[in-house]
Amino acid sequence: MGEINDSYVRLVKLKGEFVWHHHETEDEMFLVVKGRLIIKLRDRELRLSAGQFVIIPRGVEHLPVAEEETHVLLLEPKTTLNTGTEHNERTVAELERI
Repeated sequence: MGEINDSYVRLVKLKGEFVWHHHETEDEMFLVVKGRLIIKLRDRELRLSAGQFVIIPRGVEHLPVAEEETHVLLLEPKTTLNTGTEHNERTVAELERI
């Protein structure tokens, strides 16, 4: 994880389905570095391959899905909680630094 201004730059590995969630005050950018990522929205699906990105605007409910291990670069404000307004066993309040 790195920092730029008031945002975190995080490289994450995803596999499987995450949780439906939204962020009330933060936009979130997903850049696929390796693999493929599906971002499910309530009215459609966005399919991203390596080198493609999407910005999910604040307030938009979304569900990231990686059918195979996928590496994604996330750019988001430091206030962003990974599960947005949802709080469950997948919520990570304290980020690990390597």
